[in-house]
Amino acid sequence: MSGQTVAQVIAATTPALRDIAGESAAREVRRLVAAALQTPVDRLNARADDEVTRAELQLLHEFLQMRLSGRPLSQVLGTRAFWKAEFFVTEDVLDPRPDTETLVERALQTSFDHVLDLGTGSGCILSSLLMERLEARGVGVDISAPALAMAKRNLTQHKLETRAELIQGSWFDPVEGRFDLIVSNPPYVDASAYATLDPAVRKFEPEIALMPGETGLEAYEIIIPGAVDHLTPEGWLMVEIGHDQGPSVKKLFTSSGYREVAVGQDINGKDRIVVGKAP
Repeated sequence: MSGQTVAQVIAATTPALRDIAGESAAREVRRLVAAALQTPVDRLNARADDEVTRAELQLLHEFLQMRLSGRPLSQVLGTRAFWKAEFFVTEDVLDPRPDTETLVERALQTSFDHVLDLGTGSGCILSSLLMERLEARGVGVDISAPALAMAKRNLTQHKLETRAELIQGSWFDPVEGRFDLIVSNPPYVDASAYATLDPAVRKFEPEIALMPGETGLEAYEIIIPGAVDHLTPEGWLMVEIGHDQGPSVKKLFTSSGYREVAVGQDINGKDRIVVGKAP
């Protein structure tokens, strides 16, 4: 045994994360300690006086070193909470953000039986939609084989693998048929903005999932006109956008003939999605 209790370890460890985690340091330490002890976070208070073993302390030390290197907490723990479930994540996929839940929420306001998720990454969007619509089926497309492996793992974890197909390829290249819902959180950070991102984001998340090119609009210029040939007559296309891209992406929708085009905001009131019904 280490001679330290759970409460003592939490108190001693929290200052070490303040520089990198700021106000979230205490919360992050509790999650790391819980992972090292293989116990739920909400059980830590009940275990406050339990003594931590040397093996548990060593595992916590390894977690801390990874976090202090700048690795996102989700990658240290191996999971990220998104919508109503936990999803496996690695540096092979974009770390799901709460902002993307805006896309899921809006998609669930429509009726759909067949959904296509372009650039599926971890599969968190596709999985969340299928978990909410028990009769729906889906297809996830990604150019990255490691990303598709992670999406498969998440679909399997949530018992959705029989209702979803994963295909490797670039956007619509491998896609056949029509869908009553197409969703995408494509790369949209322009080259100049990418250079100013948090170094940890650039180091630990795939560039291909963040930056499509110089303008940040390159993926939309393929997805928006391309979706026309893959939507049912009353189908919807819904995409996530950067907070300053609303007017530009909306113009791409309208120029391709989409109906009922609208820009939607996230929980912070920032433009986050653009939606449109098939021309």
